[in-house]
Amino acid sequence: MKPVALSYLPLLFLASAHADLRFPYGSQPVRGVNLGGWLVLEPWITPSLFDSTGNPKIVDEWTFGELQDQHVAARVLHHHWSTFYTEDDFIAIAKAGLNHVRIPIGYWALDTSGGEPYISGQYPYLQDAVTWAGNHRLKVLIDIHGVPGSQNGFDNSGHRGPANWANDPNNIARTKAVITTLTQEFSKSQYSNSVTAISLINEPAPFKSQNILQAARQLYLDSYSLVRKPYSDNRVGDLVMVISDAFQALELLEWLYDRSVPVHGHAEVAKSYNEHISTMCQVGRDIQNNAASNIGTLVGEWSTASTDCAKYLNGYNVGSRYDKSFNGGKPDGSCGPKTGSTSGFSPEYKTFMRQYYEAQVASWEQGLGWIYWAWKNEDADDWSYKAGLDGGWIPYDPTSGSMAMFAASECIVYLCSSG
Repeated sequence: MKPVALSYLPLLFLASAHADLRFPYGSQPVRGVNLGGWLVLEPWITPSLFDSTGNPKIVDEWTFGELQDQHVAARVLHHHWSTFYTEDDFIAIAKAGLNHVRIPIGYWALDTSGGEPYISGQYPYLQDAVTWAGNHRLKVLIDIHGVPGSQNGFDNSGHRGPANWANDPNNIARTKAVITTLTQEFSKSQYSNSVTAISLINEPAPFKSQNILQAARQLYLDSYSLVRKPYSDNRVGDLVMVISDAFQALELLEWLYDRSVPVHGHAEVAKSYNEHISTMCQVGRDIQNNAASNIGTLVGEWSTASTDCAKYLNGYNVGSRYDKSFNGGKPDGSCGPKTGSTSGFSPEYKTFMRQYYEAQVASWEQGLGWIYWAWKNEDADDWSYKAGLDGGWIPYDPTSGSMAMFAASECIVYLCSSG
């Protein structure tokens, strides 16, 4: 997840018309959750892993391996990979009426040939996850969350700092090699009841480097045949290629258009509850208006959080915009009731989060559907689907929403009457 709240990540699905796929995208809505913070570390999802190092310079997965004893780092990570998600989570996800999981993984799970200090070993856990998903009738979208050189400079790419992915052709070649490895493996028929799609590169950020957009566009073009024709005899496969919109409000390709609305930053976190809901409603209209496109839109990351208050959301020890502590500012204490444990949330805030959930689900299902960020985390219940179920602002049956509760909202009236 990028280090700003109140954003949603549109993902665009590319497949041949009338393709024989492993899930009926377009006729059945995607309803899923991300397994964030598991096979790619994010300080805000598991702050304890970073706090326990005692080293404030350890801010991402790169420094987690670089700035402490590697044997210690490996022991901690293998314990994390073994325990943070288990088959019990997949059982609970299926019982919640969901049909997809999106699993972020970094390139370093397969390739550290550039001498990177990452601890590898994630890949067998991805294979376990795919098996568990198949056992419980869940579909898997495998997401390449970090690529060599970093595509956005966010900690979720593995390495916080410069975004150098597009500056070295070897980075792009290594990215394609990872795409090829994942595609060729998961195109095998043994995965036909689980893995449905490969997402090429998470959140490439052209605002970090001018050549990232062009490099991402070329990667999309070059990788289509890698994903859609993975076999030596050039047969068309049944995996879908998924691409990020790259934070753009302009055409990425001559036949592909974006549906992103930027909803983050200082002005956005200051919005009222009604303004947050209204913003999502407008996005729903935009998605509905563009529904005739042959390229489907899936919202791959969103939540019921209305602030960037979650601890380390913007980066390790960075602070939040909402309480003015961002980058060393003096906090005003306003974050307290907006994140953390459900026990600290007011009835009014829970009611808003339910309304916000309803408005977003109604909007996202104007396209291919949605995947919530994330199923769980350590200390930010406003971002946790599991905590939302337990706290009552997310329904156990995502098809049964309480739209009638919010008939006064013109957003819900519009979306329901035109759906």
